[in-house]
Amino acid sequence: MKIRSDILRTYQSLHTWTGITAGLLLFIGFLAGSLTMFSDIINDWATPPGYQLGQVQSDQYELLLEQVLAQNPDSLKAVTVSFDENSSPIHWYGQGSARGFSMDDQVWHATLNEQGNLVTELRHVNELSMLIDYLHRSAGIIGEVGHDQAGVYVLGIAAFLYFLALVSGVIFLLPSLVKSFFALRKEKGPNRFWLDSHNLVGIASLPFHIIIAITVVVFSFHDLFYGGLSQVYGDNPMFGGGEKHEEVRYDIRELATLNEIKQTIHYYAPGYEVNSIRLSGLSSAHPSASISIISDRTLMRGPHNDYVFLNPFTLEIDSSTVRNESGEQSIWAAVVTSFFGLHFGSYGGELGRWLYFVMGLGGAFLFYSGNLIWLEKRRKKQSLNQSRSSHFMANLTIGVSLGCAIGMAGAFAANKWLALVSWNINIAYMWIYYLLFFVTLAGAFVYGAARFSILSLKILAVLCLLIPTNSLIAFMLPEIGIWAPDSLGDLGIELGAVGFALASLYALKHVKRRVYHGEKNSIWYCSKLSKKEVVESFS
Repeated sequence: MKIRSDILRTYQSLHTWTGITAGLLLFIGFLAGSLTMFSDIINDWATPPGYQLGQVQSDQYELLLEQVLAQNPDSLKAVTVSFDENSSPIHWYGQGSARGFSMDDQVWHATLNEQGNLVTELRHVNELSMLIDYLHRSAGIIGEVGHDQAGVYVLGIAAFLYFLALVSGVIFLLPSLVKSFFALRKEKGPNRFWLDSHNLVGIASLPFHIIIAITVVVFSFHDLFYGGLSQVYGDNPMFGGGEKHEEVRYDIRELATLNEIKQTIHYYAPGYEVNSIRLSGLSSAHPSASISIISDRTLMRGPHNDYVFLNPFTLEIDSSTVRNESGEQSIWAAVVTSFFGLHFGSYGGELGRWLYFVMGLGGAFLFYSGNLIWLEKRRKKQSLNQSRSSHFMANLTIGVSLGCAIGMAGAFAANKWLALVSWNINIAYMWIYYLLFFVTLAGAFVYGAARFSILSLKILAVLCLLIPTNSLIAFMLPEIGIWAPDSLGDLGIELGAVGFALASLYALKHVKRRVYHGEKNSIWYCSKLSKKEVVESFS
């Protein structure tokens, strides 16, 4: 395919600068986002075995719910019945709510003992997966704008630049695409290998990246989109289910049984399984039941579930995120559901989650390698001394990318030990992440990208290896109080940590070679320090 050289240069310049501008923010979003594909498993792994109360028999849920509502008036505001064997059968918030990211949430858990009597426990919510999701949505940028994190809007702008980088990158790569798509030319030097790898990952996962770019923009600015559409719809609801209902206060004794709610859902959405039922406003004029349903055979609005909303007294369905057999879902509701499903990968079951996990890591690699390619091109133009801007970008690239990875690894490594003390574990997570992130960022600027990349990769490998080491300690010294994996999912987290450690050590091997034996005019080169110089550099 023949394209004029001036047009190619324009699109290459657009690709370069949009990628450089947004790349490091998107690196954090993609690295954390890949881990959110297993948020439920992370929560289970991070929570002590005794945190959840024991499940009850299927015929005991009604009795348990009756006792909770009768003995705990606060549960009338909102209470969740969970049918997940890894969760307490009933829980409700004593402080905070299920919406948003809060470090002080406390939840009441309830079950029945062997005598059929109610047992309740008030416990802090472990927000490790919420910390990862917070980084995924906001890149860790501190502050709020309105009711959302400021980083959400910043990441939305970055996603728009990311979309421009994708389009421009495909255009200027078209002339050589067929010839160089699968070529990984190591013999032509590190820069050519990085460039070939960058192009291969970008083109191979292009549909995924286009989906993520568009959906992030929509999620970040959905309030503005809805506000604009409201000018067209006026008082009419965009998503259906907006009929006005007569305000009626029901007697709690008229509440439908859980089995009746389940039967209604099975009839409305066949093929779905009810995962939980959240009852809210039971003593108000607007009672509601939000039923979480799951299916691996269709797009779902949430990462792991869809929702049906109904009146828990009359069983009248108000709205849902599913299209049932009668096609009862508005156009806009179907569009929004598709955006959520495509972003979360909730339509492909376990295989889909693993594919999104791998492509998420590939996205992080794409932005990291893009910065390295830009720095290498600058090196060739500056044959003698590298400019301050090149050193600044190198330090920033190492500090931000490895700082994010080290911060998350530190939170995982400290998790089981934090559970032994009386601190608020969620505040401890935040302190650990931001402390490690900013120390790594500062270290990159103080000691330089080349030298500090070696140290930071060693730290990352050690922190990742500490995660399974903690479990080995738990096996050998159970009296300490930390716990070992008790499920395949928990074991998967530990093996994943080992995988990240091995990847860090592999990267360390190649980084050392380039730092100590690479081109001397490169920002990645520095001579080996003597022991005396090492001591002096840290004194």
